[in-house]
Amino acid sequence: MKNFNFWNHPWSMSLTAAILLSISYPPFDFGILQIPAFILLFRVTVISSGIRQMILYTYPALVLWNLIVTYWLMMATVSGGIAAILANALLMVIPLILIRKLFLSQLNPIMVSLVAAAVWVSYEFLHHNWDLAWPWLTLGNGWSNLTGATQFISVTGVLGISFWIVFTSALLYKYLEEPVKPILYSALLVFFAFPIFSVLATITAQQSHGEPIEVAIMQPNFDSYQRFGGLSSLSEVTDKLLTLSAETITENTHLIIWPENAFDTSMPYQNQYFDRIRDSLRVWDTELITGSGFMEYFDDEESRPAVVRESLDGRPYKVYNAAFHIRPESDHDVYRKGKLVPAVERFPFVEFFQKIDLFGWVDWGNQMGYGLGRDANNFRINSHKTPALICYDSVFPGWVNRFVDEGADFLTIITNDGWWGDSNGHIQHFAYARLRAIEQRRWIARSANNGISGIISPDGKVQMETEYWTEDAFTFTIYSNERKTFYARHGEWFGQLMLIISSAGFIFFGFKKK
Repeated sequence: MKNFNFWNHPWSMSLTAAILLSISYPPFDFGILQIPAFILLFRVTVISSGIRQMILYTYPALVLWNLIVTYWLMMATVSGGIAAILANALLMVIPLILIRKLFLSQLNPIMVSLVAAAVWVSYEFLHHNWDLAWPWLTLGNGWSNLTGATQFISVTGVLGISFWIVFTSALLYKYLEEPVKPILYSALLVFFAFPIFSVLATITAQQSHGEPIEVAIMQPNFDSYQRFGGLSSLSEVTDKLLTLSAETITENTHLIIWPENAFDTSMPYQNQYFDRIRDSLRVWDTELITGSGFMEYFDDEESRPAVVRESLDGRPYKVYNAAFHIRPESDHDVYRKGKLVPAVERFPFVEFFQKIDLFGWVDWGNQMGYGLGRDANNFRINSHKTPALICYDSVFPGWVNRFVDEGADFLTIITNDGWWGDSNGHIQHFAYARLRAIEQRRWIARSANNGISGIISPDGKVQMETEYWTEDAFTFTIYSNERKTFYARHGEWFGQLMLIISSAGFIFFGFKKK
């Protein structure tokens, strides 16, 4: 041990990096540790003798990082959780391989650092936008409770945080390799520029209060692992929710919000339970958003999707994880969840597999899981618009952006975080919603079956939150906002820019090499 040199010991560096990255996420909130973690990962990639050895050193560390932050996946499904952790860690190896090639080149160190940051952010951006999407470990999510330093994401989106971290880390690593002042000054400039940008964004933000909207949030605390949440029937579920609502609302309540899986079953569009709810809404003169499974039948051949299930009488249908907007005097609206958890809620690439299954050996309709919603349709609450973002929806900044682009002036999130037990999962999920509030400068009303329910203001501050695994309900006045942030107006521009920089960087690298 007398000759032990940490800087040249890849196992020590990679495992240390994994620990630092793991405690950068809620509930620990040490986001700043992502910088030394990436410096160590960069060092490991460079001193490895080849790509195989680099994978040998980095993959276990990436698995450990995934495991510590998202161990709670296995509380819902052990096999699915293990598969997700191993697969996601393997995908993370790909940008590290590309970054290794950059670091071993003879290009300008500042340019190399810029392209390396773009490569990592490009990976995160692409990982948000395919059937195996898992954006939970986006680096920026580790800063979700550190809102004072991240107000600039109203311009860049959460990927701007990831860029800031990796660019700073790459510059500092390059300085350690070659301690010259221009690299050090560049690293300090990047590190301080983004927080300063946040301060300026806070000062210049137009904090306008639109029209007040009183929301009533219900947290019924149903047991997700028992039929009907532990109650005897759907009728008793309906009674419980209506009673809790009646005890909570005021004469000024505009909207009642029940959580995802408030009705933990799949129901057709017309059903007796919604009729009962509508009767109460007429008396209260208010409206309701609730989560439920939705069975949609396709009797018209032209509207029939490529992959469907079939009922016993041969009718094609799909089951959606859905949200309903129920009003006192008119038909209800439905939103079909657009971001589904791979393998747990939906079989990835199911349409593709059905297309290549020429002999029909597999019933892909029954293997599919939930149907995938395609439309970012808002619900109209009086003169306002809001989405009903269902659980996983709220982790995707680009998907949320589509609703705001369609006119949403406040955000509603309904979720059921009871699948994960009293773990870090529900803490992280609630914290990540703070990033959506800042990106869009919108109030957020959040109803979670077992908690955490709460209210988040447009600057990302938590105005109200409940305890986990308790029955609770409250009212709160939020405000509409029709102004759009730069990010809301231009969407995923930052991720697209990173793809361009990455591609241009490697093209330039190829020419230089020749």
